[in-house]
Amino acid sequence: MSARTAPPPSRERFGTAPTGSPGRRIGRALLGTAPIFVILAALLVWITIENPNFTDPPLFLLFLRRAAPLMVLAAGQLFVILAGEFDLSVGALITLVVIVAARLIDGEPERTWPVIALLLLFGLVVGLVNGLITTRLHVPSFITTLGMLLILDGATSYWTGGSPRGELPENFRQWGRLGIEDVPVLGQLPYAVFAVLIFGSIAVLILHFTAYGKQVYATGGNPRAAFLSGVNVSAVRTAAFVLSATSAVIAGILLGGFTGVSPDAGQGREFQAISAVVLGGAVLGGGRGAVVPAMAGALTLEAIFTLLNILGLESPLQYVVQGVIIIVAVAFAAFRQRTAR
Repeated sequence: MSARTAPPPSRERFGTAPTGSPGRRIGRALLGTAPIFVILAALLVWITIENPNFTDPPLFLLFLRRAAPLMVLAAGQLFVILAGEFDLSVGALITLVVIVAARLIDGEPERTWPVIALLLLFGLVVGLVNGLITTRLHVPSFITTLGMLLILDGATSYWTGGSPRGELPENFRQWGRLGIEDVPVLGQLPYAVFAVLIFGSIAVLILHFTAYGKQVYATGGNPRAAFLSGVNVSAVRTAAFVLSATSAVIAGILLGGFTGVSPDAGQGREFQAISAVVLGGAVLGGGRGAVVPAMAGALTLEAIFTLLNILGLESPLQYVVQGVIIIVAVAFAAFRQRTAR
């Protein structure tokens, strides 16, 4: 074909396709986020029908406290998925946080804050390693973070000899199981709820109100176009892995406080986080999603698990339900993309 008759390059391919009228953009946003809140509301109503005491403040706050680690983890995982990657190492990192904290602190309250600082620093290193291997060595993030998962699991098992040792003191466990007492109506307002609000607010601010957030969307939506427009794609993705690892450390602190020392503290949490993000309307492959719906997706998963327990169904069915959720959510996301064009 001659140069004269060659068709012009597709604007959509290079990320400059028009986005449509404001009304259409609002419609897309509602289509993408509204379903998760409808599902969550329906589940909460169902749980209340099965257990009328569920809406009592102590029980409902206990539900929020259980969901808090996954909500924080989903907010961090969202950045990685928006950037077009995966982070499968977060579950193993949660387990390491709980086991290492118990071993290093060993019931001595004065060691709590130095150990928490050390764990946050370690999370930063894990995120950097995941990001640099993925972006500099061009290893698919699925493989990179799967390898990191195995490294962290193996290192934790080797260090503990297969049996967790040590003790988490009260000033560590308070973040997962205590709160502000004597609050009118509520009784106790858990610290875990504050952690969710603070981390969620920071995530919203970063993703939706900063230049970096716009770069995350651009990188996931069309990395080639983002690179040509001057975005440092490698740095954006590496920072996303760091945020994800940081969320895993915080989730580990909350989970350790709530459940205590367990060698299975983070088992399966990586898939729950991905499920929550997808259920919240994010698209695997990047470029579409939001913080609040992702955290609502985590709350929805916890509501599903709570309902299954109330109905007396066996715990292995939770994994079946989780798999179905992923398939249905991804299929719906693909359908939504086709119909929204």
